[in-house]
Amino acid sequence: MTVFSVALLSGRFASAKVWTLQECVDYALENNISLKQAAVKTMQSHEDVLQSRSALFPSVSFSTNQNMNYRPFSESTFNLTNGSMTTNSNKVSYNGSYGINANWTVWNGNKNRMNIRQNRFTEQLNELNRQQQANSVQEQIAQLYVQILYETEAVRVNEEIVKASMLQAERARAMVEVGSLARVDLVQLEAQVDQDRYSLVSAQSQLANYKLQLKQLLELHDEEPFEVADPNIGDEKVLSVIPDKGQMYAAALQHRPEIRSGRLGIESADLSIKSARTGYMPTVNLSASIGTNNSSGQQKTFGAQLKSNLSNALGLTLSMPIFDQLQTRTAIRKAKFAKLDKELSLQAEEKKLYSSVEKYWLDATTSQQQYVYAKKNRESMQESYDLVSEQFNCGLKNIVELTTGKNNLLQAEQQLLQTKYTALLNQALLKFYAGERLSF
Repeated sequence: MTVFSVALLSGRFASAKVWTLQECVDYALENNISLKQAAVKTMQSHEDVLQSRSALFPSVSFSTNQNMNYRPFSESTFNLTNGSMTTNSNKVSYNGSYGINANWTVWNGNKNRMNIRQNRFTEQLNELNRQQQANSVQEQIAQLYVQILYETEAVRVNEEIVKASMLQAERARAMVEVGSLARVDLVQLEAQVDQDRYSLVSAQSQLANYKLQLKQLLELHDEEPFEVADPNIGDEKVLSVIPDKGQMYAAALQHRPEIRSGRLGIESADLSIKSARTGYMPTVNLSASIGTNNSSGQQKTFGAQLKSNLSNALGLTLSMPIFDQLQTRTAIRKAKFAKLDKELSLQAEEKKLYSSVEKYWLDATTSQQQYVYAKKNRESMQESYDLVSEQFNCGLKNIVELTTGKNNLLQAEQQLLQTKYTALLNQALLKFYAGERLSF
């Protein structure tokens, strides 16, 4: 590789965007396709609200009807018009009518206004559904972001392990040359180097996979490098005070869209019951029309015919239900059952929410405690491994003891990272459920 190509590659990676958690969230909320689809559904329901409002006003329409008749074998006819005899031998005749009609529902048990409120409820429910999807996307982002941070440190730990293994293998070769170490032990150390390299490649692959999942969630499909910002997480963040579980749940009941959606669904069900009861009420409709017509074979001009044939009409219709085959009664009962279902669904959502808050709180609390002991354990395993390595270099420890010490250290490192990021993620999600922004 030339110096110029190396410079190009280094410049490319240097210009790669580093994404913070908030930037990932903001970008996903604006560009995620599923959220866009949910927003479109909300806009569609808003149009239903506007349309239902127009039902309060009368409808007006214009109509016209044009007819032409052809009688190829007709004979001449004689007409007496104004005392004079006229002859009509036209084989083609035509006539037309013109009218403007208006209809207005004056009263139908206030059902039109209930339809407006019902469509508003639907619009609000669709918006809350969009917020639910947005929350779900944010939770997925937080989980993937933490996984990337975890795997990044895991890669770093595995790189250090590979370096240590390679250094031990180099020392072992020197010891074999002077006869202080058996060649079989050297072979085992070289095999361990390959195993450590395999673990490193696996960690790197897992890191790349999590980055790919996060890019897909953000709707990023370019080939540019993707990096996340290191929030510089210290012990003060991992071991920060966890809020009271009851307070978190009370706050979640006020902020979570699934709970607000359940409550709004009950209000909508109440309105549906009222709307169904309008089936027992009378309906009053007002109609008005103005029309005229013309026809061929007349002595009057087109304009004179329209004027003389002009007619107006005004009508009032009262419709009183007497027996509708139990349709209204059935509609009311089904609406009541729908409300009962909504109430049960809300109870299930509240129970599910409490379970989630309790789980996040318990996992955060447990992970904090585990982190304290995992940190002490890692320090002990590091000290033990350092001593075993020195003794191995002096010929006082065998390859089995060295490998055991290294595996114990690697396991301690993994436990420390796992408890660290588990505590961090659960604390963030717990606060997010209470209405706070996602942050580490």
